[in-house]
Amino acid sequence: MLAESGRGGAGSGRGGLNHLSFDPASNNKSLQFGSAAGPQVSESPAENGSDPGKKRRRATVPPDGGRNLSLDSIPMGLPMSDPTAWTTAMNNLGMAPMGMTGQPLLPDFDPALGMMTGIPPINPMMPGLGIVPPPIPPDMPAVKEIIHCKSCTLFPPNPHLPPPATRERPPGCKTVFVGGLPENGTEQIIMEVFEQCGEVIAIRKSKKNFCHIRFAEEFMVDKALYLSGYRIRLGSSTDKKDTGRLHVDFAQARDDLYEWECKQRMLAREERHRRRLEEERFRPPSPPPVVHYSDHECSVVAEKLKDDTKFLEAIQTLLTWIERGEVNRRTANNFYSMIQSANSHIRRLVNEKAAHEKEMEEAKEKFKLALSGILVQFEQIVAVYHSASKQKAWDHFTKAQRKNISVWCKQAEEIRNIHNDELMGIRREEEMEMSDEEIEDPPEMKETEESALVSQVEALKEENDSLRWQLDAYRNEVELLKQEQGKASRDEDTTKEQQMKLLQQALQGMQKHLLKVQDEYKKREAELEKVREDKLKIETLLENLKEQQTMADEEDKERDAIDCQGNESSTSRVCVCSQEKDCPVEKTLSNSPVKSEREVLLVGIISTFLHVHPFGASIEYICSYLQRLDSKICTAEVEVLMTRLQNTFRQELSGVGASLEKRWKFCGFDGLKMT
Repeated sequence: MLAESGRGGAGSGRGGLNHLSFDPASNNKSLQFGSAAGPQVSESPAENGSDPGKKRRRATVPPDGGRNLSLDSIPMGLPMSDPTAWTTAMNNLGMAPMGMTGQPLLPDFDPALGMMTGIPPINPMMPGLGIVPPPIPPDMPAVKEIIHCKSCTLFPPNPHLPPPATRERPPGCKTVFVGGLPENGTEQIIMEVFEQCGEVIAIRKSKKNFCHIRFAEEFMVDKALYLSGYRIRLGSSTDKKDTGRLHVDFAQARDDLYEWECKQRMLAREERHRRRLEEERFRPPSPPPVVHYSDHECSVVAEKLKDDTKFLEAIQTLLTWIERGEVNRRTANNFYSMIQSANSHIRRLVNEKAAHEKEMEEAKEKFKLALSGILVQFEQIVAVYHSASKQKAWDHFTKAQRKNISVWCKQAEEIRNIHNDELMGIRREEEMEMSDEEIEDPPEMKETEESALVSQVEALKEENDSLRWQLDAYRNEVELLKQEQGKASRDEDTTKEQQMKLLQQALQGMQKHLLKVQDEYKKREAELEKVREDKLKIETLLENLKEQQTMADEEDKERDAIDCQGNESSTSRVCVCSQEKDCPVEKTLSNSPVKSEREVLLVGIISTFLHVHPFGASIEYICSYLQRLDSKICTAEVEVLMTRLQNTFRQELSGVGASLEKRWKFCGFDGLKMT
């Protein structure tokens, strides 16, 4: 099992890996991958993390003696009994050569390098290996190796760096852009590097260290993108002009787009052809063509019209001949005989219909008898259920048995009623048919007399029809002549018809417009009703607001009257105090504007507060301070108290414009001076 996995991972091609020409366990020399004609580089410094002092040797193999790996070679089998082949396969996969027991097969395996000492692993981009690199899982980072070419060396990028960015792939892209080339790079070196990806059709090199490469197939572009990010060095030189970092990206070329469009058109043509074939395969076969009229064919069709099995085919042929205009004076008699035989077929059809109706009546009778028998059985079953539900037998059943019997009884009654209704409907239909027949059918005595008359009438009708058909033939010929002469009049009729159609279209447009206008009118009426309702609501709100405003005005007037009375009483009290200076203190307190001890305390606290604020304070600020002492104090009470004491507190306006506010100031000292 492991041998098979090693063989599958070592290379993905038609034939697998070749047999190695030497034993890798006993040979310390490295494998040489290069062209068979050119010289090989003997030494190269180890890069990408290895010690720069150490050098890796590669044996120089002569052109005729070296064997490169090829996809056309014989596949190699790797049995577990051959440790050298097993070691080579695991080394090509980049894994440590381990046996089935877990022991290392080679002692000189260097785990830091990830390969056997002296044997580099196989790289898909090596010369001589024209294979596509296997798909890399998205969760596994791609491991790139050093690529040695004839005139240059490619060093892989840092695996920890993100992959190089690429543009969106154009459709049918076969051209790549290659940037970061060395200044001394030539077309031969570019061809040497990129011909390993596939057949190169053209190289367009610029003087600014980039070029465009066009490949023969699209999958070769994916191989070329594998080299993006590699550092290139020409020979063993370290000069800046001989080094560069490759950047490979998709390029948009007109030739690629043209070839892709041609390919798409070809695929579309193939798809259309395939669909056409499918449609033709599933299309029903067309009817056989109708033969042209001749005397022989006319006799054949006349014979077929008399045969019930071939009547449909013959009547279709007759119809086609008449529509083609094969009827003329010479053939009119033949066509009349064929039409007459077609008319005689009507009698056969009527007889068949009568036979089928008779069979249907018999079937109805059988169905009615069977249905009546079924109804009798249903009645007996329902009678059994009803007798079982009587108390004499009902008490002996269990609860579950009673439930089942009642359910079964209901179901049987429903089915019985359905069948009974169906039978009654059949009987009603029969009664209706019988009544219609009694109304329509004459008495039996009249039938015998009228049968002879009917036969005579039919004979006369046939003669009349034959004469009429001859007359119609002559009329048709006359009409043909008239039609040739009346083409001009028909043109006028067509113009009139067109005018009528235009007028009808105009009327339809007007009707549609009227319907739209009516819909808009209805919408506007609905909007007007909504506006009226909103107006009524607004008017009611305005009336409520007016009533509230009048109530508020009346309250303000009452307050003003109370304030005026308070002012008059205060002035009168002051006068009384000035006249009666020698009166006791109790009398003065009763005549003062301060009515209680609580108001005296408030006056003192407010006076102290405003004395600390010489520029005054608003009533809200004063009340917020007082509410900290007593939460029951309200602003209206404080404002009324301060307005009563005009000699102690004074209200002033401060600020300008929007910052205008009313402030209260303490003026008790000024009042003492005035008094």
